[in-house]
Amino acid sequence: MKAIFLLITQTIDTLNKAIAGAPALPTQPAPEITTLLDIIMKGGIIMIPIAILSIIAIYVFIERYFSIRRHISTDMTFMNNIRDFVVSGNIDSAFTMCRNTDKPIARMIEKGISRLGKPIKEIEESIEIAGKFEVYDLEKNVQILAVIAGIAPMFGFLGTIIGVIKIFINISMTSDVSIGSVSAGLYTKMVSSASGLIVGILAYIGFHWLNIILNKAVHQLEWNAMNFIDLLKSPAK
Repeated sequence: MKAIFLLITQTIDTLNKAIAGAPALPTQPAPEITTLLDIIMKGGIIMIPIAILSIIAIYVFIERYFSIRRHISTDMTFMNNIRDFVVSGNIDSAFTMCRNTDKPIARMIEKGISRLGKPIKEIEESIEIAGKFEVYDLEKNVQILAVIAGIAPMFGFLGTIIGVIKIFINISMTSDVSIGSVSAGLYTKMVSSASGLIVGILAYIGFHWLNIILNKAVHQLEWNAMNFIDLLKSPAK
């Protein structure tokens, strides 16, 4: 029994000496905190055109959104005053009010008032032509968002190709297929693809959102123009 106890004690002492003499295990470095800017920078040079497209898309959407909302905001007082002026025969006041109102409907009504005395068909055509120009002005630059929605993902795909090329170049130069040798190419591939898709999706949403607002604006202009024509067709009281 003593022999067994002595053997166990010697074994424990041997293990303690071995552990004490063993080299210390290398400590793992603390993980580096990666910011969003660091991730974007790893996308490579293709991120420059994608960033430019995103800035253009944001500017176009904000500028067109507020411009359209400002020009199509309905002022019922304006149409009521025009109606009162026309019914009372005060055409000069109606014309002056249209001149002083910076709204598409005011310019359309102004065009119709300038044709008073001519056949109703000719007045309708002049208002319709003026309305087309007003709608064209409201739609200005909106198509840029559609273009960005189409080409931003293409730039992302181009970044994917560049990333794959970079991976094969690293492998051919180092003959190393470890994750470390291909990580730079993978960053370029994934970051550029994701960025291009994000910009394209946001531009696509912005384009259709503005088109919804524009459709409402067109219907509003048509409604007010129709009411003005009906006013001219109604018999004088």
